[in-house]
Amino acid sequence: MPNPMRRTVARTRKQGQRGLAAAMLACAATAAAAKPPGAEAVMIRMIACDGEGVRMEVYLPLSVDRHMRGGQSVIGYYALDLTDVNKGKPLEPVRVTLSTDEKTVTVDQYLRGLPPTRIPVAGGTVDFDQRFAKHAKCGPFQSQDPNFGN
Repeated sequence: MPNPMRRTVARTRKQGQRGLAAAMLACAATAAAAKPPGAEAVMIRMIACDGEGVRMEVYLPLSVDRHMRGGQSVIGYYALDLTDVNKGKPLEPVRVTLSTDEKTVTVDQYLRGLPPTRIPVAGGTVDFDQRFAKHAKCGPFQSQDPNFGN
């Protein structure tokens, strides 16, 4: 007489193999269907700041380079370069707003709940983060300075 336990083990093993094969096909299909980022994902550095042993940078979509209007807000990325203290260079999304008079850029690190940082368009010294990014000297907001880099 056949052993019912053997049949159950064999059936379970076949079902597990089918499930594994289905999962592998789903992963392959997802990878094949993945799309590369579009033009909106191309970022350009718009602000560069040097702090006490750290560097901060703000990146905005290339589509707003030299076209940002007063009062406009754009989601960009803030990079805090902590490489020198062996902590890497994390990127975090930020909301960047050019004031209506186009004299100040506000960087809102909304995910961390920090107070917004206001940077003069011409550049200046600001505090981003009380732990790492105090007394940061920022250069001009590049899209507003036609002579930047000349």
